[in-house]
Amino acid sequence: MPCPRLAARGLLLIDDCLLLVNAWPGHRGGLWCAPGGGVDRGRSLPENLAREFHEETGLTVSVGDPCLINEFHDPKSSFHQVDLYFRCTLLAGRIDESWRDPEGVVTHRRLFSRAEMAGLKAKPDSLAAAAWGQGILYDPLEPILR
Repeated sequence: MPCPRLAARGLLLIDDCLLLVNAWPGHRGGLWCAPGGGVDRGRSLPENLAREFHEETGLTVSVGDPCLINEFHDPKSSFHQVDLYFRCTLLAGRIDESWRDPEGVVTHRRLFSRAEMAGLKAKPDSLAAAAWGQGILYDPLEPILR
């Protein structure tokens, strides 16, 4: 059985709104998540996150403290992923509709208020609590959405 996949994700608040991106190419399923992605060996989690964040959003961020550990899996396969979330600060850039993710996965970027998060299809379930909370949260194994 393969080891769990490791990913780094960033929580960026702009004017008290959380930046989220679509989770699948073409925004299939309408699911939103925090920018970030898989970790490359030999690079730190913050380095990986800064690279992934820029690829998916066009923004340059400073990576701060961790704020959430989330793991999810597919009970019907061997897929298991651990996401480490970090608070981020905007250093440069702006949300630009003309930005294109080089990998073609992210096609939508949007800021959501805390009130909007309540009715949003977003993962993990503890995303809003981590974004507007303090300290670090642990969100144990939850099934993947299909």
